[in-house]
Amino acid sequence: MALDESALFNKKPETRSGRYQCPRCRRTGDYGIRWVRHSKRAKPPAGADRADRAKFDKLRDYLLRLDDDVTCKTCGKKFEIPSQHSLVFVDQLGGLPDAEALEREISEAAGDPEPIPEKKPELPARFTRKIGGWK
Repeated sequence: MALDESALFNKKPETRSGRYQCPRCRRTGDYGIRWVRHSKRAKPPAGADRADRAKFDKLRDYLLRLDDDVTCKTCGKKFEIPSQHSLVFVDQLGGLPDAEALEREISEAAGDPEPIPEKKPELPARFTRKIGGWK
């Protein structure tokens, strides 16, 4: 029996954010990219033989990217998403760090000291004393 992909997967659209740099104005921005999540069904379709069941057991959940290009928020130029990953397996996404953790890890590996947060100047007394109310 020939298996159809719609018999093996549930499809669900989703939007994931990505950070890309415009090649024209060189500004980096966050863009919403449309993906379709293909989730493996709980059991193989009815009428599947032993070979089809073996193939079904090897299947994995994956994301398929729908958007190939985005429009720059600053200059309005449409540019292609600079990535070869139009198909990503979901189990590969689980271990990826977020952007802040990645930057922190890179600075630790480079031996850079952790930046000291800037202290805000204290407010003058006229802004901090309690108001006695109307007199």
